[in-house]
Amino acid sequence: MLLSNYKWFKATPPAHDSQLPELIVRRLGLQEYQPLFKSMRYLAEHIEPNRADEIWLLSHKPVYTQGQAGAAEHILDPGNIPVVQIDRGGQVTYHGPGQLVCYLLLNMRRRKFGVRKLVDVIESTVLRTLSELGIEASTKPKAPGVYVKDAKIAALGLRIKNGLSYHGLSLNVGMDLKPFAQINPCGFENLEVVQIADFVEKRENLLRDVSNSLSNNLLVELGYMIHY
Repeated sequence: MLLSNYKWFKATPPAHDSQLPELIVRRLGLQEYQPLFKSMRYLAEHIEPNRADEIWLLSHKPVYTQGQAGAAEHILDPGNIPVVQIDRGGQVTYHGPGQLVCYLLLNMRRRKFGVRKLVDVIESTVLRTLSELGIEASTKPKAPGVYVKDAKIAALGLRIKNGLSYHGLSLNVGMDLKPFAQINPCGFENLEVVQIADFVEKRENLLRDVSNSLSNNLLVELGYMIHY
């Protein structure tokens, strides 16, 4: 996968905070899972101290991903959808077209971030994005992610390697939710899963608009200005 072939823009620190590193946001469209996973892992295994941080925004073709400590019993009936064992935390989840995936490749040491700080940034970004759409959501202390009442609308899964974060966030926007019924999402039996399209009237360009909103809110949470 040639990341340079896709639309991207730079976010730079404001003048009063020049210590923030350069950050590149890439919009990658609809992607197979395995090439993206291999690309993220390669960057984590080949750290360059001066490399810009990156955020990747995309959707995946249908796939179940199982976290490194995931239990097989939570995969009930995958059918024809492939199951990929990966190295993030957490249990099994589903990715498919119409879901917004945001991967955060951040040099945690350079930012002096801990995992809890990054989780807070991601969850705050999603809450802000949903609030702009009139959706009241919340987080749960012992169940990372974002919920509308008790139904999950966004899942989190991270890995830190050599001081670099990768994997990240999936936010259900306007997708086929039926594959979630074939697993115990995030390891929870009978967990209801919802999406933004359940709560808003607008459908046209919804994924694009949510992607723009989420990326802008994430940059605000991280302290950046946007330069297209």
